[in-house]
Amino acid sequence: MQFKVPQFIDIEDKLFGPFTFREFAYLVGGGGMIFVLYRLLPFWVAILPILFVAGLTLLLTFYKINNKPFIYYLQAGINYAISSKLYIWKQRLVKSGSEDDSNSNVPQKTSVVPMVSQNSLKDLSWNLDIQEKGSK
Repeated sequence: MQFKVPQFIDIEDKLFGPFTFREFAYLVGGGGMIFVLYRLLPFWVAILPILFVAGLTLLLTFYKINNKPFIYYLQAGINYAISSKLYIWKQRLVKSGSEDDSNSNVPQKTSVVPMVSQNSLKDLSWNLDIQEKGSK
């Protein structure tokens, strides 16, 4: 028994002329926001927000990076900006034994791991996070 397997399932259908439903929604939403800004604010005050909304609307509708819509990269950038970050500095090893470095007062590599004593599970989790991020 043979079954037909759907192909091209990652391509959206064009519903409104050359636009997909999502692209059409971006255009209509951006146009509506521009109209509201134009009607509510004086023109000389509204010109900058109108330009910003028009630019964002055009980027969301037409601009693709590596054949992916701009919204994916916008969402990733916002998630990166608001997420917490852990920065770990690794000191370089200094080779001892060379004549030039013997007189310098460069400290040797030391490992400083803060002790969190609230819960042993949190300690283990924190140590694992540090080792994973440090090994990359």
